[in-house]
Amino acid sequence: MPDFGLFMAAFLAATLLPAQSEAVLVALLLDGHSPWRLVAVASIGNVLGSTVNWWLGREIVRFGDRRWFPVKPAALERARRSYARWGRWTLLLSWVPVIGDPLTLVAGMMRERLSVFLMIVTFAKTLRYIVLAVAVMTQAN
Repeated sequence: MPDFGLFMAAFLAATLLPAQSEAVLVALLLDGHSPWRLVAVASIGNVLGSTVNWWLGREIVRFGDRRWFPVKPAALERARRSYARWGRWTLLLSWVPVIGDPLTLVAGMMRERLSVFLMIVTFAKTLRYIVLAVAVMTQAN
Protein backbone atom coordinates (compact mmCIF):
# COMPACT_ATOMS: atom_id res chain seq x y z
CA MET A 1 0.00 0.00 0.00
CA PRO A 2 2.90 2.46 0.13
CA ASP A 3 2.51 3.02 -3.62
CA PHE A 4 -1.12 4.10 -3.27
CA GLY A 5 -0.35 6.42 -0.34
CA LEU A 6 2.52 8.05 -2.22
CA PHE A 7 0.43 8.33 -5.38
CA MET A 8 -2.39 10.06 -3.50
CA ALA A 9 -0.01 12.39 -1.64
CA ALA A 10 1.67 13.35 -4.93
CA PHE A 11 -1.66 13.75 -6.72
CA LEU A 12 -3.12 15.99 -4.02
CA ALA A 13 0.12 17.97 -3.69
CA ALA A 14 -0.12 18.90 -7.38
CA THR A 15 -3.66 20.21 -7.10
CA LEU A 16 -4.56 23.43 -5.37
CA LEU A 17 -5.15 21.46 -2.16
CA PRO A 18 -2.44 21.59 0.50
CA ALA A 19 -0.49 18.33 0.66
CA GLN A 20 3.12 17.20 0.98
CA SER A 21 4.47 14.43 -1.23
CA GLU A 22 8.17 14.93 -0.57
CA ALA A 23 7.90 13.88 3.08
CA VAL A 24 6.08 10.69 2.09
CA LEU A 25 8.69 9.94 -0.57
CA VAL A 26 11.58 10.48 1.86
CA ALA A 27 9.96 8.26 4.51
CA LEU A 28 9.44 5.45 2.02
CA LEU A 29 12.98 5.78 0.68
CA LEU A 30 14.38 5.56 4.20
CA ASP A 31 12.18 2.53 4.79
CA GLY A 32 14.04 0.73 2.00
CA HIS A 33 11.54 0.82 -0.86
CA SER A 34 12.78 0.91 -4.46
CA PRO A 35 13.83 4.48 -5.34
CA TRP A 36 12.97 4.11 -9.03
CA ARG A 37 9.54 2.69 -8.31
CA LEU A 38 8.82 5.48 -5.81
CA VAL A 39 10.01 8.17 -8.22
CA ALA A 40 7.77 6.72 -10.93
CA VAL A 41 4.71 6.50 -8.67
CA ALA A 42 5.23 10.03 -7.27
CA SER A 43 5.82 11.48 -10.73
CA ILE A 44 2.72 9.88 -12.24
CA GLY A 45 0.55 11.06 -9.35
CA ASN A 46 1.99 14.56 -9.41
CA VAL A 47 1.63 14.96 -13.17
CA LEU A 48 -1.96 13.70 -13.08
CA GLY A 49 -2.75 16.20 -10.31
CA SER A 50 -1.26 18.98 -12.41
CA THR A 51 -3.33 17.81 -15.35
CA VAL A 52 -6.45 18.29 -13.22
CA ASN A 53 -5.32 21.91 -12.66
CA TRP A 54 -4.76 22.35 -16.41
CA TRP A 55 -8.25 21.02 -17.14
CA LEU A 56 -9.81 23.23 -14.46
CA GLY A 57 -8.04 26.23 -15.97
CA ARG A 58 -9.42 25.42 -19.41
CA GLU A 59 -12.94 25.06 -18.08
CA ILE A 60 -13.11 27.86 -15.55
CA VAL A 61 -12.34 30.75 -17.91
CA ARG A 62 -15.80 30.49 -19.40
CA PHE A 63 -17.15 31.77 -16.07
CA GLY A 64 -14.84 34.80 -16.02
CA ASP A 65 -17.66 37.26 -16.55
CA ARG A 66 -19.65 36.01 -13.55
CA ARG A 67 -19.77 38.08 -10.38
CA TRP A 68 -18.80 35.10 -8.19
CA PHE A 69 -15.72 34.26 -10.27
CA PRO A 70 -12.77 34.12 -7.82
CA VAL A 71 -10.27 35.95 -10.07
CA LYS A 72 -10.81 39.59 -10.88
CA PRO A 73 -10.54 40.57 -14.56
CA ALA A 74 -7.40 42.63 -13.91
CA ALA A 75 -5.63 39.69 -12.24
CA LEU A 76 -6.69 37.40 -15.08
CA GLU A 77 -5.32 39.86 -17.61
CA ARG A 78 -1.99 40.06 -15.71
CA ALA A 79 -1.78 36.27 -15.79
CA ARG A 80 -2.47 36.26 -19.52
CA ARG A 81 0.21 38.90 -20.17
CA SER A 82 2.70 37.02 -18.03
CA TYR A 83 2.01 33.75 -19.81
CA ALA A 84 2.20 35.46 -23.18
CA ARG A 85 5.59 36.87 -22.22
CA TRP A 86 7.16 33.82 -20.59
CA GLY A 87 4.96 31.17 -22.12
CA ARG A 88 5.07 27.46 -21.69
CA TRP A 89 8.58 27.50 -20.27
CA THR A 90 7.16 28.75 -16.98
CA LEU A 91 5.92 25.19 -16.59
CA LEU A 92 9.51 24.18 -15.79
CA LEU A 93 8.69 25.77 -12.42
CA SER A 94 5.59 23.62 -11.94
CA TRP A 95 7.38 21.69 -9.17
CA VAL A 96 8.04 24.80 -7.06
CA PRO A 97 5.87 25.05 -3.93
CA VAL A 98 3.23 27.80 -3.89
CA ILE A 99 3.75 29.01 -7.49
CA GLY A 100 3.81 25.70 -9.36
CA ASP A 101 0.15 24.75 -8.93
CA PRO A 102 -1.21 28.10 -10.11
CA LEU A 103 1.14 27.95 -13.12
CA THR A 104 -0.47 24.71 -14.24
CA LEU A 105 -3.92 26.25 -13.82
CA VAL A 106 -2.88 29.30 -15.87
CA ALA A 107 -1.49 27.03 -18.60
CA GLY A 108 -4.96 25.56 -18.96
CA MET A 109 -6.53 29.00 -18.97
CA MET A 110 -4.12 30.04 -21.71
CA ARG A 111 -5.14 26.98 -23.75
CA GLU A 112 -1.70 25.38 -23.72
CA ARG A 113 -1.76 22.16 -25.75
CA LEU A 114 -2.03 19.10 -23.49
CA SER A 115 0.85 17.32 -25.24
CA VAL A 116 3.23 20.24 -24.63
CA PHE A 117 1.95 20.67 -21.08
CA LEU A 118 2.51 16.99 -20.27
CA MET A 119 5.99 16.94 -21.76
CA ILE A 120 7.27 19.96 -19.81
CA VAL A 121 5.49 19.20 -16.53
CA THR A 122 6.52 15.54 -16.57
CA PHE A 123 10.15 16.53 -17.13
CA ALA A 124 10.15 19.14 -14.34
CA LYS A 125 8.31 17.09 -11.74
CA THR A 126 10.17 13.85 -12.41
CA LEU A 127 13.53 15.61 -12.27
CA ARG A 128 12.58 17.08 -8.89
CA TYR A 129 11.75 13.63 -7.47
CA ILE A 130 14.94 12.12 -8.93
CA VAL A 131 17.08 14.84 -7.33
CA LEU A 132 15.32 14.34 -4.00
CA ALA A 133 15.71 10.55 -4.16
CA VAL A 134 19.40 10.80 -5.03
CA ALA A 135 19.97 13.25 -2.19
CA VAL A 136 18.19 11.00 0.31
CA MET A 137 19.93 7.83 -0.86
CA THR A 138 23.33 9.57 -0.80
CA GLN A 139 22.77 10.78 2.76
CA ALA A 140 21.43 7.37 3.86
CA ASN A 141 24.59 5.56 2.71
